Amino acid sequence: MSPVRVLLVDDQGLFREALATLLAVRDDVEVVGEAGNGDEALRRSAELAPDVVLMDLRMPVLDGIAATRRLRVEQAGVRVIALTTFDDDEDVFAALRAGAVGYLLKDVSSARLVEAVLAAARGESVLQPSVAAKVVARFAQLPDTAPAPRPQPLVVPLSDRELEVLRLLADGRSNREIAATLFLAEGTVKNHVTNVLAKLGARDRTQAALRARALDLL
Repeated sequence: MSPVRVLLVDDQGLFREALATLLAVRDDVEVVGEAGNGDEALRRSAELAPDVVLMDLRMPVLDGIAATRRLRVEQAGVRVIALTTFDDDEDVFAALRAGAVGYLLKDVSSARLVEAVLAAARGESVLQPSVAAKVVARFAQLPDTAPAPRPQPLVVPLSDRELEVLRLLADGRSNREIAATLFLAEGTVKNHVTNVLAKLGARDRTQAALRARALDLL
């Protein structure tokens, strides 16, 4: 399988260099280019056609949120993960509204970062646990515009093991972390996650967590 093509976007050259070095040891990820601001990111992305862009948010010339919004329109196939120092509500929700499929902080572990890149390339959403909690809390605060329909039971119920995986998934745990907690092989956890998403009718982990809460499974 071809490696995931990644474009690094950050106004700090030293951070880009460190990130490129970190990712270079992986066979399943290829850093195809770098950019120092959002405007340059748009040009480089058009030239290089990356699968995933790791996007800083606060940059000169054109910030990461504006660049993400334009990428969503001009290069819809590119998946953007916000990689930033800040996790305040304003930045989080602005980035997600702009079209970012993920939001990670720069203190994320290298293993978690690589897993997020691979997940984004597969079409999944990837959120820092603290960010996922903000998203869930924001949904809980939304006013009801109509009576909420009574949650329907699943056509195919989750097994006890799948429920355990779901609870950890909703807590923002990675497959590797779930495997360590439940003393399972990572491949087994991946299969359980696939089954959970299918049974919940969810396209990604975040939607699965929200759907599970609506069904009182958590």
